[in-house]
Amino acid sequence: MQDYNNGVFRKQKYALDANCYPHDCLELIRTPNEMYYIPLKVALFYLLNPFTILSCVAKSTCGLNNAVISLFILCTMKGSALLSAIFLALATYQSIYPLTLFPPALLFLLQRLNIPVNLCWPSFWLFTMQYAVMFLGSLCTIVCLSFFLLSSWDFIPSVYGFILSVPDLTPNIGLFWYFFAEMFEQFRLFFICVFQVNIFFYTIPLSIKLKEHPVFLIFMQIAIISIFKSYPTVGDIALYMAFLPVWSHLYRFLRNIFLVSCVLLACSTLFPVLWHLWIYAGSANSNFYYAITLLFNVGQILLVSDYFYAYLRREHHLMHGLYLKRKDGSEASLVLK
Repeated sequence: MQDYNNGVFRKQKYALDANCYPHDCLELIRTPNEMYYIPLKVALFYLLNPFTILSCVAKSTCGLNNAVISLFILCTMKGSALLSAIFLALATYQSIYPLTLFPPALLFLLQRLNIPVNLCWPSFWLFTMQYAVMFLGSLCTIVCLSFFLLSSWDFIPSVYGFILSVPDLTPNIGLFWYFFAEMFEQFRLFFICVFQVNIFFYTIPLSIKLKEHPVFLIFMQIAIISIFKSYPTVGDIALYMAFLPVWSHLYRFLRNIFLVSCVLLACSTLFPVLWHLWIYAGSANSNFYYAITLLFNVGQILLVSDYFYAYLRREHHLMHGLYLKRKDGSEASLVLK
């Protein structure tokens, strides 16, 4: 993260020297003093997050998944394509959803090597093929090692088939369990495909929109995975929330942060209450628990979309000025569509 901050500062300095930024948006530029404590804040936000503590108390293996993804991000920030591909393959081996982190990692490494994202450039295709071969080779090696250890391919349907087909409808904080518990069997396959494709669907448009900002794209993809995966845990939420201090400079452009914070806090408090009323007291039913689950996920979606809006708005102000004016000199308002 420190290397990323240094890179951000160098780009801003070059842009300022070249007078690329309007003078009225200098207050949006991040300084080294502001970015110095970001790595410490990220560590504290993760280690002291109540969701992280809860996952540790539950003895969840989510911490191992988060560690692998964190190592993948670290190796990507350091510019090590081989280690980045290995840890991404390991994360994909554990759960298929980290496959969506391949495009942002590729974009960051291309940006670090000063290779333009242009389909007509041979260097773009050469490095893309190299990174893809390293990733697929690492993934195949790990899968083959699992076969040699177990002497069977049964682990593939037991792991990936279980994640994709969602046979276990035990209540959790996700969106799948209640929906498919009420689903007619003849429509189950269709809606499972819709729900699963939904997670991967956002990768292409976000990669196109944020191709110049791959680190923010990584944050967006991790958040989408933690919200829409078939079996989410509170540890998944803690991982992407740990990166919120990196985007502290976006706070002035957030529109719904107070409302979203209240929703997430209220839902986190009501989860154990409604679970107790449903499972132990018998005075409530699954509708109460799913209602708070649905509201919790809506709050997460609003949080992520609000940061996405704030990021795009800041980039727009950096290019066109902080105080926009119409042709007649009157003050203009910015509307992003």
